Amino acid sequence: MAKWGEGDPRWIVEERPDATNVNNWHWTEKNASQWSKDKISELFLNLKLDDDIGCCEITEITSCEGEAVVNNRKAKLIFFYEWVIKMKWKGYVSGSSEEVKGKIEIPNLSEEHDPKDVDINISIKTNNPESEILKEYMRSKGAEIIREKLAIYISSLKEEFSQGMILPTKDNAAQLNVKPTVKKPTMPQNNQISAKPASEVGVPMEMTKLSSTESFKCTAEEFFNAMTIKEMVQAFTQGPVVLQPEKGGRFEFFGGNVYGTFIELIPNEKIKQHWRFKTWPEGHYSEVNIEIDQKDDCTEVRLTQTGIPKNDLDRTKEGWKNYYWQNMKRAFGFGAILV
Repeated sequence: MAKWGEGDPRWIVEERPDATNVNNWHWTEKNASQWSKDKISELFLNLKLDDDIGCCEITEITSCEGEAVVNNRKAKLIFFYEWVIKMKWKGYVSGSSEEVKGKIEIPNLSEEHDPKDVDINISIKTNNPESEILKEYMRSKGAEIIREKLAIYISSLKEEFSQGMILPTKDNAAQLNVKPTVKKPTMPQNNQISAKPASEVGVPMEMTKLSSTESFKCTAEEFFNAMTIKEMVQAFTQGPVVLQPEKGGRFEFFGGNVYGTFIELIPNEKIKQHWRFKTWPEGHYSEVNIEIDQKDDCTEVRLTQTGIPKNDLDRTKEGWKNYYWQNMKRAFGFGAILV
């Protein structure tokens, strides 16, 4: 096991050891257009809505025009995407055999608009009593589902094209190339983690506490979703995650450098966790309490973390600030004005 207090969780690294694009200073670019078209087709083609009002289905994507590009400049990822999407739909009102056909147009899907602000234009081609019923259904429920799918496209784009854009540093090259001589701690299964005090893990440690408050320009629900929906967590952590958002469920972020279990989840109000760095002595967990409070113009998040080894306080504090909060604001626009 690494010596106590040594090691870097390496949340994100930023400079290649072979001096290629040192400090990620040069502008690098990936074209995500074809991937985006395939993803949009996957998300929308044959998408069905079915409830007491009726049943509707998107039957065809008639056009998907635009582009998506991911850029890296000075170790910052910039996502550009702009799409005009046109689709066909059909449906039936419950209890009726009269088919209704129509069109959907999404004229302004881009990084400048939050998914909830993207226009969804619904029109009908048929003229019968059922047409207006399903048109309103698609304008309300249909548009809501479409915007949810657009949010998944955006988070998937950021997850897929974050990989390999910010490269390892030469300073970390030696550490990254050295094979550990000890086993990586085994991730416990659900309900098997217990946050033991230092005296019980056999390592004398002086503990401290972290308290901080951060404001996000989003709703409490949006913040809670960003912390508990796998695709959204992968978007801001920029890598694969393990996430089971339920009492006793596991989480593992940043390549296994941070992991633990959920103690309590109250939707849009509170998230409580047993949380640790993998470099901490085996069996030692801190307790994280995240309180979510929606205000008129923002959502205030109060973080309290107890049981932090004192000589690791700065690393823990900077990690929450830089790799949770700031990354979330960049990934989802939570630093923008709440409308």
